[in-house]
Amino acid sequence: MSSSHAFRHRLFQWLLRFVPIPVTLGWRERLRSCAGALAGIGCVGVTMRALPGIPGDMPLLVAPMGASAVLLFAVPASPLAQPWSLIGGNLVAAMVGVACARWIADPVLAASLAIACAIGAMFALRCVHPPSGAVALTAVVGGPAVHALGFRFVVEPIALQSTALLGAALVYHALTGHRYPHGGARKQPETNAHAAAPPLHARFVRADLEAALKSRGEWLDVAPEDLESLLRETELRAYARTFDELSCADIMSRHPISIAPDTPLPAALTLLERHRIKALPVVDADARVVGIVTRADLSKAAPHATPGLLRHLSARLPRSLVGPAFVARAVMSARVRTARTTTPIAELVPLFADHGHHHIPVVDAEQKLAGIVTQADLIAGLYRQSQERLAA
Repeated sequence: MSSSHAFRHRLFQWLLRFVPIPVTLGWRERLRSCAGALAGIGCVGVTMRALPGIPGDMPLLVAPMGASAVLLFAVPASPLAQPWSLIGGNLVAAMVGVACARWIADPVLAASLAIACAIGAMFALRCVHPPSGAVALTAVVGGPAVHALGFRFVVEPIALQSTALLGAALVYHALTGHRYPHGGARKQPETNAHAAAPPLHARFVRADLEAALKSRGEWLDVAPEDLESLLRETELRAYARTFDELSCADIMSRHPISIAPDTPLPAALTLLERHRIKALPVVDADARVVGIVTRADLSKAAPHATPGLLRHLSARLPRSLVGPAFVARAVMSARVRTARTTTPIAELVPLFADHGHHHIPVVDAEQKLAGIVTQADLIAGLYRQSQERLAA
């Protein structure tokens, strides 16, 4: 009886694996994804129609582009949806598929080998893209029109349509405020000159995460950077829930470095580099916060100017000749989010975790700048408090 009960329990648990997981995506993001796919596939079709010299038997749209659109617009953060995965995966799969179709007479064997070899090549080139399997299959079983193209199928339509779809995704995500491409170069740990104590080192580091991912021995459809960020946010929420009696005054870095609205951009950049910080609060004559300037703001203001060039200009130009577009007021974020010295740190966690803030200026009762809190400040302060509790 117990053996039968155990079998039914295992069977029930196995069947539960087929139940889809809850979708945490909001309706706004779902509609944004649908609209993106509409625009992307439409862009591909219009591009193919508009290009001169495209023969009439050329496929206007190949089916794998629909699957690629799902990844690029519905799950753009996936490693499988990044530009190199799309372009590299589709091209290598097309070449493998055409080769198998030309040199293997049996279509079933050709299709099987095409997909298997395409997967191996994508792993080797780090461009795994699931719709590329359909590209390889299309090259084999696409019919006389596809077979007549030969290796031209790699360029027309695969390369053309993949490039058009990628271009549409880049433009659409930029217009809708979504970060794409996602991931890329590894982010360096943020150094914080404002912090009164070093950042937390007792928790996991990037090497721990990479070792854990490697030990699983299977592909996880999430970028290590995103997974690390998610774990950090989870850590912040857990700490805040445990230490909700702490306020900003307990963890903030006092006497933060700030600038005036008319501070020249080269001078602001010099402060950022000298103190190895990422943001500068902008205050008026009464020390009230009117904005914040980050490295990203400076990069947008002078995308082709290097730090050395900005310093060179700063040294050559008199302050009276610095134009209104070359000062902090022109590039700062005026709608800066601030916190009070009495604000519980639990209220800061959503700002860091959900709204993408990295620096929160802290003001006193007179709305004057009293300090600044970063994610490193928050974790370091909570860790010190936990150590004090353990020692008590």
